[in-house]
Amino acid sequence: MTASLSDALDHLPADVQALLTHHRFDRARFLRLAERVRAGADQDNRVSGSVAPPAPGDVTDLPPAGSAERKQLEQRGLEALARGQCALVVLAGGMATRMGGVVKALIDAVPGHSFLDLRLAEVAHLEALTGRAPPFWLMTSDSTDQAIRSALGSRLDGERIATFTQGLSLRLAPDGSLFQGADGRPSLHSPGHGDLPDALRDSGLLARFVAGGGQVVTMANIDNLGGTLDPVLIGWHLAHGQPVSCEVVDKLPSDRGGIPARWNGRPVVLEEFRLPEGFDPTTVPVFNTNTFHFTARALLDLTMEWTFFVAQKKVDGAPVVQFERLIGEVTSHLDTRFVRLPRSGAQSRFLPVKDNDELARQRTAIELCARSRGMLR
Repeated sequence: MTASLSDALDHLPADVQALLTHHRFDRARFLRLAERVRAGADQDNRVSGSVAPPAPGDVTDLPPAGSAERKQLEQRGLEALARGQCALVVLAGGMATRMGGVVKALIDAVPGHSFLDLRLAEVAHLEALTGRAPPFWLMTSDSTDQAIRSALGSRLDGERIATFTQGLSLRLAPDGSLFQGADGRPSLHSPGHGDLPDALRDSGLLARFVAGGGQVVTMANIDNLGGTLDPVLIGWHLAHGQPVSCEVVDKLPSDRGGIPARWNGRPVVLEEFRLPEGFDPTTVPVFNTNTFHFTARALLDLTMEWTFFVAQKKVDGAPVVQFERLIGEVTSHLDTRFVRLPRSGAQSRFLPVKDNDELARQRTAIELCARSRGMLR
C-alpha cells in the first residue's frame, strides 16, 4: 500500500504538485503517517502517562488594576512596544465554512469594519500610543492568502505588515490510500495552526525580528478580537522569564478545546481529545483561548518532533483521514506560565466567532472591546 501511495504521489496532477511544493509538503513524513493508517495501528490521540489538574500556582491572575505592580508591568510592556520588540501574529488561514465559505478575516466583525480592519486599527492605535507600529503578520493558507493580500493592498510591505502561509497536505481514504473527491482530484487541506513555528521561521520574518532586537511574539486567532497586544501582558511575560505565556479564561459547560493540565508533572495545554479515559476535564475550571505570548528567540530556536493527530472528517459525504498538528503542543517542549483573564466586559480576552449566530451575539461585546482598545472611535 505504501508503494502504491508513493506511486500516487508521483503521478499527482502538475498543479497539485506545484501547490504542495510551494506549501512545504513533507512527502516522507506523509508516507510515515499514512503507514499508521494502512497498518491499522493505534490511532488513538490520547496521551500516555500521568495527567492531573494544574497544581496550585500553575494558573495565576494579573496584579489588581491600579496596583503598583500592575503599573510596573504596563510600563515595561509599553517600553518594549516603543522599542519595536513585540510582534503580533494572527492566524488567518481559515475559511468560515459555517458562515457561507468566505474568508473569515474579511467578514465584518462590526458593521463597516472587518476582522482584518480592526486588527489594522489595533496596530495603528499602538503606533499612536508608543510612537512605533509593531510588526503585524498573518499566517494565511492557500485558501485565504490571495484575498487577504488583495485587501491589504499597498499596506503589505512584507516586513512590518506581511503574510506567510501555513502548510498544505493531502487527505487519505480510511484504508490509507490517497483520497480523491467527487471531482476525481486529490483533496488538499491545511494541517492546523501547529504549522506556525515552522512557517514563521521559514518566512524569514522571525529571524530578522530577533536580529533586530525583537523579544515577544503574541499569537491570536483572527476572530478573537479580545486577544490583542496588551502592554500589561507583554510586561508580565517578560517579567516571569519563561518562554511561553498561555492565556486562559473561566470555562463554560459548552467550551471544548485545550485546558491546562499537568502531564507527567509538567504544566502543558492538552486538548480534550488527548486526555486519557477517566480524566474529567470539568475538574479544570479554565479554558485555553489559543492566545499565546512567545519569547521570540525561543520560538526561533524551537526544535521538536511534532505529533500529527489523526482527524476523521467527511468530504463530499465520504469518510477521510487527515493529519493535523496544534500549536498548544509547544507547551510540552517549552516551559509555560498560564494567566487567567476576563472573558466578559471591555477587558475580555476571549471573543470567538464561529458562525453567524455567534457573531450576532458577540457584536455588542466586540464593539465594546474594540472601542476600549482604540480599534474603533
